[in-house]
Amino acid sequence: MKLRRTSAVAIAAVAALGLAACGSDDGGNGGAGATGGGGETVKVGIKFDQPGLGLKSGATYSGFDVDLANFIATELNLTPEFVEAVSSQRETLLKTGQVKYIVGTYSITDKRKADVSFVGPYFIAGQDLLVRADDTTITGPDTLDGKKLCSVKGSTSAVNVQKEVPGVNLQEYNTYSLCVDALKSGAVDALTTDDTILAGYAAQEDNKGQLKVVGNTFSTENYGVGIQKEDTEFCNQVVEAVKKFIDSGEWQKSVDKYLGPANYKPGEGNPPTPTCQSA
Repeated sequence: MKLRRTSAVAIAAVAALGLAACGSDDGGNGGAGATGGGGETVKVGIKFDQPGLGLKSGATYSGFDVDLANFIATELNLTPEFVEAVSSQRETLLKTGQVKYIVGTYSITDKRKADVSFVGPYFIAGQDLLVRADDTTITGPDTLDGKKLCSVKGSTSAVNVQKEVPGVNLQEYNTYSLCVDALKSGAVDALTTDDTILAGYAAQEDNKGQLKVVGNTFSTENYGVGIQKEDTEFCNQVVEAVKKFIDSGEWQKSVDKYLGPANYKPGEGNPPTPTCQSA
């Protein structure tokens, strides 16, 4: 069984009007965890709510994607100011120049490449399942019949599972953290999204030993650094920075630090070889 998440829904132009609020409450000042080369200050989009990848705690930012965003800034002599790159707003943020680049579990798709360019993949992830550590009954999507599966509202990945396994009982919550709480309490049996995101939650101190990633991916998600379309010079510069992040060992070091506590092992093809990608 192989599923692919569809691209993010098209966004209304009016969404751009509210983007100035993204990253407020210390989100636009870089804060602890934002480093760089000390040169030109640029806004960089990251996730604020993904443990192990892009997480904002007060004025501190942490995670694999944050490490990569900082590494790129240092290599290009830039000073990053982190802003929240909500999935539905990412193309608008780049097309309108409100951010210089985005590192936030941004899957490369043909549809997105029509609007923006990518440097990637820098990580190959896949959709998987998070379950309680003592659960041996769920080993993949084909074992979800009659089970309660949690995901966020509007998640195409969860809907795809529901189509393939009509007997699954889909429970939709507003955030993945609420799904994690429901999983720990026994209110649901599993949570589905990218394996990297699931590993990040499993690795959190409050969740250690209680949750596990099944480790049976059923999609392929190629993460890329999003940049403004056809900015060839910048694209080539970012490619070299990402290659250095991988070749220097910082890629593996960051994986071990943020996802290792969940016993997560990157899947086949990792670390990949990034290139400039555009439609």
